[in-house]
This record gives sequence, structure tokens and C-alpha cells, in this order.
Amino acid sequence: APLRVGDPGFGGRAASLQGGPQRLPARLRRRGISQPFRACFAPRAKGAAPAKGDGFAALRAPLGCSHFSAATGPPVRLETVDALALPRGWRGLVGWRLRILFIGDVYAGPGRAILRAQLPVLAEEYAPDVIIVNGENAAGGFGITGALADEIFALGVDVITTGNHAWDRKEILPYLSTAGKADSNAARLLRPANYPPGTPGQGVYQGRGRNGEPYAVINLQGRVFMPALDCPFRKADELLAALPAECANIVVDMHAEASSEKQAMGWHLAGRASVVVGTHTHVPTADERILPGGTAFLTDAGMTGAFAGVIGSRKEDALDRLLWGRPNRLEAASGDVRLCALLAVTEGGRATAVERIQVLAGS
Repeated sequence: APLRVGDPGFGGRAASLQGGPQRLPARLRRRGISQPFRACFAPRAKGAAPAKGDGFAALRAPLGCSHFSAATGPPVRLETVDALALPRGWRGLVGWRLRILFIGDVYAGPGRAILRAQLPVLAEEYAPDVIIVNGENAAGGFGITGALADEIFALGVDVITTGNHAWDRKEILPYLSTAGKADSNAARLLRPANYPPGTPGQGVYQGRGRNGEPYAVINLQGRVFMPALDCPFRKADELLAALPAECANIVVDMHAEASSEKQAMGWHLAGRASVVVGTHTHVPTADERILPGGTAFLTDAGMTGAFAGVIGSRKEDALDRLLWGRPNRLEAASGDVRLCALLAVTEGGRATAVERIQVLAGS
């Protein structure tokens, strides 16, 4: 029978599982288990309520899994995520998986509407442990208000990042000042961390995912073709050094105009951050990959909003500006509404999978 935490002989078999790599049994390959460090623990009983901090586990030794039976149903849930509760021979072999969903710049009403409609679908399909949204354009395409931030949080979003439009709505300043109060979400609404000291708000947030795993989100802003701020590269170094050792899962939103600067940040943090994703340009790139050291990277996550326009605005308004130089107001476009996102899976803080997602309204 499949082993369970606490079963007699559980610890006694640990040593025998640390032998050389073996070819995975066909029964495991048929179930889609392709990596040799994934074990086949028995799942919880059907219908059983998950324990607090329930999560997936993965063995880090090159195991063939030949000592286990393939459990039926969804693979490998343990009844505890406390590694210290495991027998001594298994401590250090278990790494906890975190599924991170990052949603690109939500632009005005169309972006908020598709977020409301599609986030529950994505949550059901991908079961993310952490959901992060860039919301700097949520209020009519320019800035975000406290009321809109709370509306987005109410959808199940854990952290909202921003960028250079963070200050476009004056209503956001009193909202940011409520960070730390028991009934406020303001601590989870970030502005770029490399704004000068004394700027309202904060640029880093530490929390725990739905599986109990600690994580941190860092918000940075580039300087190429953008307002001059403190160096985002040195600020990233400073913030990483200040995070506790247990916080292995680190997500960085690099809000920048130049693709080169965003890619440079990816390489700067390769092996030190779990995910580095670019925002700001509203155009999704197709270069998702895992950099050396286990850092999932995407130059730009793209936009969640109407693509039947110019980066979220009505094409007529954009053309008026470009053809005639008139400083007209940019209104939000409508039509061809899409949600753009990135899903990254980490184990022990290192990315093992990355997937770019694009969903059309009504799909």
C-alpha cells in the first residue's frame, strides 16, 4: 500500500530510497509524472477537508519510486506541510511547491470586467497558491483608487503591483496611509520600491500562499525612457538581502519601458529570485523561459484589457495625438478584450515550470 506520513516503517525505508536514479515505472509515466523526484504518496481520502497549510510535496533525491504504489486520483498530497514532522532521514529531501499566477496590467473597465469573469476560471484550472495582479491602470487606464484595489482583492488576489501610474489618482494617497491597520489591504498594494525614501506606500510584501509557503513580492521600476528613480538593480540587491532565509519564493515585477532593461534585471536576479516578470508596455512577449539557477522569466506579461485599440486606449484618440499633436484625453478602448498572465511553478523557491496564458473574453 502507498506510504503515509506516520505509517510504521516510513522512516525505515528512507535510506533505501536514496540510491541511484532509475527509470520511472510506466504506471507513473502514464499519469504524467515525468520528473524522477516526484513521489507517489497516497492522496487524502476523497472528500476529506484539507489540513491547514495543506500542500504538495516533492522528493529531491533522484528516486525511481519503485518502492511505492501509484496512487489513484490527483497525485501526491501530504496531510502536513511541516517538514520537521517527517522522519529525520527525509528532512531536507522535501521541497514545497508553489504555483504563482501573475496577471498583466489591468486596464480600465474592460480589464476589470474580464478579470472578474476569468479569474475564477483560472483559479479552478491552475489552482494557484499566490495570485498577483499589476493594477496601475485599473482606474480608467490611469492609476488605481483604494475602492478599486479592494474590489480586486475581493476577487481572491493576494498582491497588487503598480508602476509609474501609481500616483495618477490622488485618492490613493490616504489609502496607502492605512497600511498596517487590521481592516486595511493597503500593505498588499505595492508601488515601486526604488522611489525615494519617504514616498508613501511600500515596494515589498511578504505573505504565505494558500499552501502555507512563505513568499515575497518585490515591485521595481526601470529608468530607461522613464522618470529618474533610484537604481532598481541595487534596490533589488538590498531587498533580497533583507528577506528572511525561509522566504525562498520571490516574485519581482520589473515595471519598465525598455525590453533590454527588463531582460537585464532577469539576468541580474537569475538564481536569486523565483520569478522575474516585466510589465508596463501592455504588449505580451513570447520569450517565457527558466533562466539558470531556476528563475522563471518573461520580458512582458502584457495587458488585461481591450486589444482593439492602442495599448488599451481608443485607437482614434491615439491617432489624433500622433497625427495632429493634440493633447486630447485618452479613453479606454472596447472590443477584443483579453487577459494576459504568467503561471510559474516553483519547488524550494526554484522555478520548475513556466507558462504564458492568454484568455479571450467569452472563451
